[in-house]
Amino acid sequence: MMNSIIKLGIAFVFVLLVSACADKDRPNYQYMPNMYEPVSYEAYQKVEFLPEGTSAMNPAENTIPRGFMPYDIENTMEGKELARLRESPLDSLNSEFNLAKGKELYDIYCAICHGNKGDGQGTLVKREKILGVPSYADAARNITVGTANHAIYYGLNAMGSHASQLSHEERWQVSEYVMKLKQDL
Repeated sequence: MMNSIIKLGIAFVFVLLVSACADKDRPNYQYMPNMYEPVSYEAYQKVEFLPEGTSAMNPAENTIPRGFMPYDIENTMEGKELARLRESPLDSLNSEFNLAKGKELYDIYCAICHGNKGDGQGTLVKREKILGVPSYADAARNITVGTANHAIYYGLNAMGSHASQLSHEERWQVSEYVMKLKQDL
C-alpha cells in the first residue's frame, strides 16, 4: 500500500511540474511539423526532385490544358479547303439543343455584325461602323459547317478569331446554327 502511495505521489508531483512549466503563450513541441508547416516552392525556382532544366510551373510534355481541344488544321487556304470536308462532331440526337445553344451564342458574338438572320445586316453594318459583311446566302461563299468552324477559330478577313471566347463544342454549335441560317435565307 505504501509503495503505491509513493508512486501516486511521484506522478502527482510530475504532473504539477509539467503544468507549472507550461507557457500558455508558447506552443508545445510539434512531433510532426511537416503536417503543420507545409513546404512551399517558388514557381520558377529549381527544386531537387525535378529533372534538370525544368521548373515547378512547366507542364509535362504533350499535355493540353483542361477543357482545350487542339485544332489540327492550319490557318492557310489549303487548311480552309481541308476544313470544308469536316462534319460536325456534335451528337445529332441533340440537334435541337445544339441549335438552341448555337443561336444563343450567335446572338452574343455574331449577330452584331452578321445580323440576326445571317444577311450581313447587323447593327454595326447598319450604323456603317464596318462594311462588307456578306450574307450567308451569297453563293460565292460556299459555306460549310467545317469552314464556318474554321472561320470562327482563326477569323476571316476583318473578322477576328473567336477561339478564346468559344469552346470547341460551342464553336461547332454556332457553326451548325450558321448552316441553319444559310438554309433559311
